[in-house]
Amino acid sequence: MADAALARAAQLWSLLDEMAENEPQSYLRLLRQQRAEAERLCAPPEPHLCLRARPAGVVGRQLFINVCSWERVPAPKAPTDPTPVSAGLLQEVSGEGDLYSIIDIAYNPDVLQRGEENPEKMEHLIYLTLKFVEKRCNLTLSYLYTIESFKLKGSLETMQRRLKGRQMPTPDLSQNTKKELTLDQLLHSTEAEDCSNAPVLLKEENATQSKVHLIEEITSTEIPENLSTPVYEMITVKDANEKPLKIELKMKLPKVSSVSECDLRTSKDDIIIEVPEKYKLQLDLPELVDEETTTAVFNKGKRVLFITLPVAKPDP
Repeated sequence: MADAALARAAQLWSLLDEMAENEPQSYLRLLRQQRAEAERLCAPPEPHLCLRARPAGVVGRQLFINVCSWERVPAPKAPTDPTPVSAGLLQEVSGEGDLYSIIDIAYNPDVLQRGEENPEKMEHLIYLTLKFVEKRCNLTLSYLYTIESFKLKGSLETMQRRLKGRQMPTPDLSQNTKKELTLDQLLHSTEAEDCSNAPVLLKEENATQSKVHLIEEITSTEIPENLSTPVYEMITVKDANEKPLKIELKMKLPKVSSVSECDLRTSKDDIIIEVPEKYKLQLDLPELVDEETTTAVFNKGKRVLFITLPVAKPDP
């Protein structure tokens, strides 16, 4: 295998020498292109935002998801194509008396930029991210998540090391050494050898699971009394033809400091939000909803809970 690699390298240098002698301008242009591409691919991942979620059935355990921007991860070629994603390993961390987990997820910068320009696209990307983490780490997550005020949990160096950690196996070059290769093929084979942590494709999934709580139910032997009804606002978002698309629910929870205090349950026609010893709200929904794709975000600074419930599609 070493001889095959040396033969390919010699062929590459021979083609480059021939180009430098016969087409110097093309040679310089090629070098500039390859240098720019190498700088792009070698740029480390950068933090974009940090999510805090909670694995269902694990009391007190928090999961931090560092969503990162990385040029090495390709962008989807078309809007309907699956979104490539790269992920590090799940790591448990113990610090300041708390035990929590961290995982790093990276997307192409263009994917994250489109999310910043369109909140609905960002919300959907976060939903897909949570589904991906569930499948990858064999977890069941509560879909009440928090976007933290900081962009990164942990150190920058550790995050970059986790994302770059897994290496691809080196390709077998021997099968191609008996035939002549073009300069473009040689250059791309060299790039392939240098890639690490190859992205996978983040595909859309149909909701086939049975109905589950968005946050696991908190049981208590004490019956709370004098629970307050939070101030809330519920609107139905419709399209140009007055067809209901989704229900948006916003409620103020000034006594709540952490998403872990909340218990959220939803069905096709109602929703219950409860904070033990503080709040309880039960509402009938004006439309049937798809509880599997419902999302919730808690703004810690404003102490406001935002819930989005997509309207269920009619049965065919």
